[in-house]
Amino acid sequence: MTGQDLVGQRIKTVRRQRGLSQAQLAHPELSDSYVSLIESGKRTPTPAVLELLAEKLDCSLTYLINGVTAEQMQEIELALSYAQMALDNGEVVEARTRYAELLADSGLAGLPQLRQDVEYGLALATEACGDLDQAIVLLNGLRENDTAATDSERRIAVAVALSRCYREQGDLTRAMQVPEQILTGAAQPVWTDGLMRLGIQLLAAYIDRGDLLRARQFSAELITAAELLGTPLALTLAHWEAAIAAIETGHAEEAVTHAERALAIQSEYGDPWRLPRLRNDHAQVMLIARPMEAKTWRDVLLKIEKELAESSVSTITKMRCAMNLVRVELLLAQPERAEEHMRFVCDLLDGMPKALQAQARLLHGETLAALGMRADASRELLAGAECLEQAPETRFTAQAWLTAARVLEQIEEPDRSVDAYKRAMACVGL
Repeated sequence: MTGQDLVGQRIKTVRRQRGLSQAQLAHPELSDSYVSLIESGKRTPTPAVLELLAEKLDCSLTYLINGVTAEQMQEIELALSYAQMALDNGEVVEARTRYAELLADSGLAGLPQLRQDVEYGLALATEACGDLDQAIVLLNGLRENDTAATDSERRIAVAVALSRCYREQGDLTRAMQVPEQILTGAAQPVWTDGLMRLGIQLLAAYIDRGDLLRARQFSAELITAAELLGTPLALTLAHWEAAIAAIETGHAEEAVTHAERALAIQSEYGDPWRLPRLRNDHAQVMLIARPMEAKTWRDVLLKIEKELAESSVSTITKMRCAMNLVRVELLLAQPERAEEHMRFVCDLLDGMPKALQAQARLLHGETLAALGMRADASRELLAGAECLEQAPETRFTAQAWLTAARVLEQIEEPDRSVDAYKRAMACVGL
């Protein structure tokens, strides 16, 4: 049935429940023939007529239009807000469950926009749970079911998430194709914050593929576009990804400049809830670019850790901060302190994405090796390797295998170390 047919059917159903004839419902404002045409789906009532009929039938306008009562609508919107809150707070399993329950609600059938919101939220929660295959199915479903009601911002947001999922899955060809279909071509797009997010995904795919020359070129293009657009979000994203590209190409001081620029813009103009994560990521860049300043960045990270503990940021953000504190303590040759932070990380591992679990396990192995606990280090490195075996073959996976190889060599497990080196080379096609 069309939406017009369903509206007419609801009017007919409620009229009969009220014991009214078509003439009684119509009198005195409308003709009974007009009501008959509406109920049969042959006429589309105007908003004013719909409002009048809802009043005469003593039912909500929402029910006539969408098939749900005002109370049902409130319940759906409340459930959606709880699902979004769980996702924002890093409670990804709960978020996925809540979105799935909402999607099973028959009340969504007449609410295409809300249903789309739920499907998109479910895709993001599914991705966050590490189920990339299903997230890709959901996102492609959203693209295939694109309607006139779908606004351009949602189309771009779906493309951003789909490109990211393909990249995390290791399908870099599709990760690039999705944004390139929108961003390249004869007609250059008018940049928006949404398109900037899409451009960042394309740049990340170039970096993962190892096309660092193109990454550097495109990074410069994105900064130019962000400066023309002039929004804080666009400038923050462009400078931050430029910092990553600079780190990957060995331009440490350039990375520092971009990272500090991104942080300054975010601090002054950006959304406050994004700031803690960016400050933590900024500290990580500084540890890579200027390891000799580790003591300074330990003080910064300890302050960030305290602020995060008192905030409602996601568990993943808190976990990443703790991992950076482990790294800084290892740089300062303080493995005992590193292990204290590592215990907090280990308590949070369950339900985290596989890539993050792999990083944490390898970092723990490195910490235990520094403590001289070879057997325990070997166990953690094995767990990390099992996570890596499920990860796509990218440059970042190669770096993780190199870390494993170096630590395995340190704890005198040469055979496993050689195997890890071989896996690292395989990840970059060697």
